[in-house]
Amino acid sequence: MLNVETLHPSQLTPADTALWRSMAAAEPAFANPLLGPDFALAVGRVREDARVAVIRRGGETLGFLPHHRRPGRLARAIGSPLSDYHGVVSHPDPGFRAEDVLRAADLGVFRYTGLIDPFGVFGGVGEPQAAFVIAPEGSTADYLEAVRAASPKKIKNYRRLDHKLEREMGQVRLVAPDTSRASFDLLIAWKREQLQRTGLHDFLRPDWTSDLLTDLFERQTGDFQGLMIGLYAGDELVAGHFGVRLGGVYHPWIASTNPAYGAWSPGQLFFLRAIAAMPELGLTRYDLGPGHDHYKRAYAFTQTPVQSGAVMAANVAGLMACSVESAWNLAGAGGNGVVARLRRRMDVINSVELTMGGQVRGLVDAVAGQSRRRVGAHEAG
Repeated sequence: MLNVETLHPSQLTPADTALWRSMAAAEPAFANPLLGPDFALAVGRVREDARVAVIRRGGETLGFLPHHRRPGRLARAIGSPLSDYHGVVSHPDPGFRAEDVLRAADLGVFRYTGLIDPFGVFGGVGEPQAAFVIAPEGSTADYLEAVRAASPKKIKNYRRLDHKLEREMGQVRLVAPDTSRASFDLLIAWKREQLQRTGLHDFLRPDWTSDLLTDLFERQTGDFQGLMIGLYAGDELVAGHFGVRLGGVYHPWIASTNPAYGAWSPGQLFFLRAIAAMPELGLTRYDLGPGHDHYKRAYAFTQTPVQSGAVMAANVAGLMACSVESAWNLAGAGGNGVVARLRRRMDVINSVELTMGGQVRGLVDAVAGQSRRRVGAHEAG
């Protein structure tokens, strides 16, 4: 019989975390900082509703499902919407289904947006998409040559802009790791301004996301740590990434550029220099995650399959969630239409905003952002 013990991450025993790490290390699909216990522990320090379903049978621990338990027996991936990858971490052939885990954990539904499921626990349910990874198999010089060969005109122009930036604004240099708190604060401020300008939800506004990123930025030793990489022209920060690393795998969340330097395409210059710096940093994978493939595809030749969707338990809460999902699907929540975009926006708001006031403000911002985009499109036309 399947038994699930639901714990706050801080309640995990050393044996639990050691087993979890060994399971993640044994499966290449789990090779990301977000899928191990360290990320769950970090989120647990800033969110009381963080949980880990420890899955057991006959006294043997079979796997771990980190999540947030939300009202209505709804489970979301731990750290959402920062959890670009999530799922059940286990050994191969675990012998259970996601529905069984939810029922045993007294949950009705688990919503996911970047599901990693190498052992088929979720049964292939969901909409497939690709995540993008920079993973040089040889030298980074050879990798960058392949990038150039795929887009010769663009890369030639970026290199021209790199030289132009250095001539006009001072020495261009990559700082990695960048431990400047002032630069970190700038990077966050630029990202928030970009989110507001583009009408996207400001996931950095709630205290818990701000506290999480700050805590990880200050964690600059050990196998699991925050990592900021900054591109400077003279003494001026012009672009950067911030995220987490686990050993040789880096997963950035925040990619920001200095608005005053837009003419030099600093985000593109950053990529070329960051890839070249991977060996010095001890990085083997620069995991950009899913989405925004219009710019990631040019640099990331490796793709990881992920899924978005929901799985329901065979209980009352699951049946209610199934009815809600069916209603959304009938309304057109699949694909990229208006209803689908609304559903995704609401998912982000409900993931990141923990109070009713925050959720209402998020919806008001969403309506205002949609209006700004319509006005901009009309003026452009």
